[in-house]
Amino acid sequence: MIETAVLPVVDITALVQGDRAARAAVAAQLDRACADAGFLTITGAQLDPAIFARVLARAKAYFAQDEATKMASYIGKSVNHSGYVPVGEEQFAGATPDLKEAFDCNRDYRAEEGRRPLLGPNLWPEMPGFREDVLAYYEHVTAIGRQLFAAFALALGLEEDHFAAHTRHSPSQLRLIHYPFDPTAQDRPGIGAHTDYECFTLLYATTAGLQIVDRDGAWRDVPLVPDSLIMNIGDMMEIMSNGRYLATRHRVKRVAQERYAFALFHACDYDHVVAPVVRGEAPRYAPLKSGEHLFNQTAQTFRYLKERIARGELVLDDAVPLDSFGRRVEVAPT
Repeated sequence: MIETAVLPVVDITALVQGDRAARAAVAAQLDRACADAGFLTITGAQLDPAIFARVLARAKAYFAQDEATKMASYIGKSVNHSGYVPVGEEQFAGATPDLKEAFDCNRDYRAEEGRRPLLGPNLWPEMPGFREDVLAYYEHVTAIGRQLFAAFALALGLEEDHFAAHTRHSPSQLRLIHYPFDPTAQDRPGIGAHTDYECFTLLYATTAGLQIVDRDGAWRDVPLVPDSLIMNIGDMMEIMSNGRYLATRHRVKRVAQERYAFALFHACDYDHVVAPVVRGEAPRYAPLKSGEHLFNQTAQTFRYLKERIARGELVLDDAVPLDSFGRRVEVAPT
């Protein structure tokens, strides 16, 4: 039987309503939670449940459409890795295909200058109100992410606005994920075990199902707290913190229930070089380019990108294996 994890809970209200001392106190709590657990629960006055409810209703209507309608905006047709992700499209190395469908979108970068593989105009479905509601959620959670970037700067001994210059046009991705009801699917993962590639993730979920690996390598269920977001450290923050914060492996194992989860992965700008930023410490990680790392990792899991690699249409430069970050523990197979 898998036990429930006890996650730190951090109230971030003071990041918008408090003075510098109050913000520094929140940063200290964030620092402890990320150093100890890598996963935590975020609460605060700035979280708007109405926006969460609005995008949930829109997602339910979108995923209820027939497959042909959803495939009209298939992610493989996009220029910036956005659009519909059908069941089976993603597969981590050595794992079975994920049992989920999703809609992925990015910043919806419309300018011609500065486009990159993950930065460009989104491929939107022909569904009235979908783009507006999804972008409202994206902007809301991105704003919370900016507050957390400032808190991380304080926690790491940097100027509070350190990350502002490096997150102006980041390819931060939002994933609207639907886990269909399937009572026979207990042994097939909703999402296979992995770490997130970016700096940190903010997740809204409707039901339980997310699991994380503890320090002993055992899987633990992640509890849900009403009107909150689940936060976890990704590869890039592990690098920037010089290993103080470790990306935690996680999965969605039990999919014998309908579940919706909206994950916004907060990253630095595409060309930003990610490297340890902690002063007075010898770097323990080699630097890497933010967007290049994101695209390389993505291309190792998505079928349409793997097919382009196999045909010689796409070559990955300096790609690291998917399992390169996080705690080095022997993970229990259950």
